[in-house]
Amino acid sequence: MELSRRRLIQSGLLSIAAAGIGSTAACGGSGSTAASGGGAKELTLWYWGGGLSDKVVADAVKQFSQTTLKPSVIGGDFKQKLVATMNGRKFVPDITGIKGENIASMLAESDRFIDLNTLGADKLASQYVEWKWKQGSTTDGKLIGFPIDIGPTALFYRNDLFEKAGLPADPAEVGTSMSTWDTFFEAGVKLKKANPDAFIIDSAEGLFDKMVGQGTKRFIDESNKFIGDQDHIRGAWDMVIKANGLGIIAPKYDGPDWNAAAAQGKLAGTVGAAWFALDLKNGVEATSGKWRVAPMPGGPANIGGSFLALTRECRDPQLAFQIVTWLLSADNQARGFTDAALFPSTSASYDMPALTGGDPFFGDQKTIEVFGPAAKNIPIQYEAPADAAVAQPFKDEIINVWTKGKNADTAWTDAVSSAKQIAGRQGVS
Repeated sequence: MELSRRRLIQSGLLSIAAAGIGSTAACGGSGSTAASGGGAKELTLWYWGGGLSDKVVADAVKQFSQTTLKPSVIGGDFKQKLVATMNGRKFVPDITGIKGENIASMLAESDRFIDLNTLGADKLASQYVEWKWKQGSTTDGKLIGFPIDIGPTALFYRNDLFEKAGLPADPAEVGTSMSTWDTFFEAGVKLKKANPDAFIIDSAEGLFDKMVGQGTKRFIDESNKFIGDQDHIRGAWDMVIKANGLGIIAPKYDGPDWNAAAAQGKLAGTVGAAWFALDLKNGVEATSGKWRVAPMPGGPANIGGSFLALTRECRDPQLAFQIVTWLLSADNQARGFTDAALFPSTSASYDMPALTGGDPFFGDQKTIEVFGPAAKNIPIQYEAPADAAVAQPFKDEIINVWTKGKNADTAWTDAVSSAKQIAGRQGVS
């Protein structure tokens, strides 16, 4: 089944090329037109460590023998190096990764990239989760980023600690009994009474971020207007403040301290993306078998996930597009999940053995039964280029309330004031 799907995708792309779709895609930034597929002697691919499966990339080098595909793993600040290279207009990669946190700013400069719909990407859209496809698209419908992976969220929790506190511990029961933030907070209070050293939430800042991600609006709307002072943000803020007041959020642990606290049973739960499972396995290996995954209270959100794009300097857009879609086909994304914990953006992968098996770290639970539905139901959000900068004061002030005891109302006022100043400097009204 996996091989036939790969062949279907490739034959579809060859049919598109034969029909001449996208054969005039601009490249080089000089207004010249691209040659038909197969003409480039060399194509370069940039990505960062863990951004793609190295094994799948190595296979792509062999698969596309009609050209010399040269992959490079770029260390350091990937976006900074990419932008600097593009500005210099020398040694610009033909194919490049774009991190999820950078896609909004790259969409604002969409003329630096090729609209993948001109190469037939629109024919493949139904194979990928809709919200992620839209995240890589401009407001006027150009597809700049082809989806690599996504980060659907869930509740990671300690099954043993929930049982000892008299809480539901089976993933289905947890999902039903803690489907709202209020019922989840109630469970956190009960856990704390039974075990004063255990907390059901590990980060106030992280909780706020994921709550904002559960809605359809963020801090700036599509008319470039600041909306961070509206009810959808204030509601998330107030819920985090409530949790903090209940004493169910752990102290601020970072890095090794977080791992140590989790190993000691001080962190009974955390809301995180699918890729966080690998962090748990690497950081608290000794707790293997004690963790479970349930739907996140209030519905799913997305944290992380990236894209592949073709720069305007791409020397053979049609061939490069075939490489991109081969790398990111359903079966190769399933391999990426196994090799690099990249949760697939194509839903056909969710039925493949790489994702449907039980996970020993999570008590042999089939975690795809939680992450799969979450991935398909993440809300579509508009993220403006300045969104991250405007959001930061809210996160900073949440931390001030959480770690320094700052008055919540004063913190809110300060967050809104700072965010508006940043928005103004970014050209947001």
